[in-house]
Amino acid sequence: MISAFFRSRWLGQVPIDQLFWRDMMLVATLISIASSATALILLGLKMPLWLVLAVHFAPVPYNLFLTMAVWRTAGSSGAKASLMMLGSALWLIATLVV
Repeated sequence: MISAFFRSRWLGQVPIDQLFWRDMMLVATLISIASSATALILLGLKMPLWLVLAVHFAPVPYNLFLTMAVWRTAGSSGAKASLMMLGSALWLIATLVV
């Protein structure tokens, strides 16, 4: 089931709107926010810095995957897809910085 989720996105079988808006902007953003909030709580509890950083950056591989999936899916589409490619790159930068 999980492998089908990743495979369908990697192969461009998911509509670009669903991939960009639901998977990336909604779900992955919520995961990143939850991860950052948990990391801040751990920091407040004086947990080791390596643990705080590991929790904070845990969603990065998933975020990279989604960004690359958007780029692969949008590669053969029109202007709307090009904007989604730009949006996904900016979103990835924002999730890495914040």
